[in-house]
Amino acid sequence: MRNTVQLPDDISRRIDSLVESGRFDHADDVLREALRLVEEKAAGEAAKLEALRQAADLGFADLDQGRFTDVPVEKLAEHIARIGRQAIQDAGKRVRDDG
Repeated sequence: MRNTVQLPDDISRRIDSLVESGRFDHADDVLREALRLVEEKAAGEAAKLEALRQAADLGFADLDQGRFTDVPVEKLAEHIARIGRQAIQDAGKRVRDDG
């Protein structure tokens, strides 16, 4: 079943330009690719959100179990930087071990 969609002139020109360039055979192909990219982006954002939720759950569980470090405000930036450096080192070790 074919649907007709009214597009603004600027978008229509951009689609035509992509077809004329040879990158796509038909306007439908441009729209199909655009939809695929929108869905891919949404899936990636959903995965990131789920990872953040899981990390928050772990963090709250650690707090509930008393697993935390009390850091004075004046040393907080230094503490965060140290954690960041350690995370980078740990990530590098995992890459070397996997490679």
